[in-house]
Amino acid sequence: MDSIIYTMVRLADWQAAEAAGAYHGSADDRRDGFLHFSAAAQLRASAARHRAGEAGLLLVAVRVTALGEALRWEPASSRPGLFPHLYGALPLSAVRAATPLPLGPDGTHAFPAEIP
Repeated sequence: MDSIIYTMVRLADWQAAEAAGAYHGSADDRRDGFLHFSAAAQLRASAARHRAGEAGLLLVAVRVTALGEALRWEPASSRPGLFPHLYGALPLSAVRAATPLPLGPDGTHAFPAEIP
């Protein structure tokens, strides 16, 4: 089974990606020079830190093997551990799923069951 990494994408940005055939990242991604991803175990903390209370997001699941050498696991400047960074556009062919990431009643994101 292919390993999966995740990114949280605003709906308008994802619609633009679908029209273009690739996702070129958020304004933060473009500023940093790479697309930010998280492993499943990192995702809840990433959402709390970078997308707290933000509605209208999609959870985009991506197959690691489809990204090749453009994917690098690197330290984050603000948190321990290695995080997946994609240096280049995300081809839509690498995407396993893009599903809504709603906010729960407590204002935190309601992740699917497979996210620890």
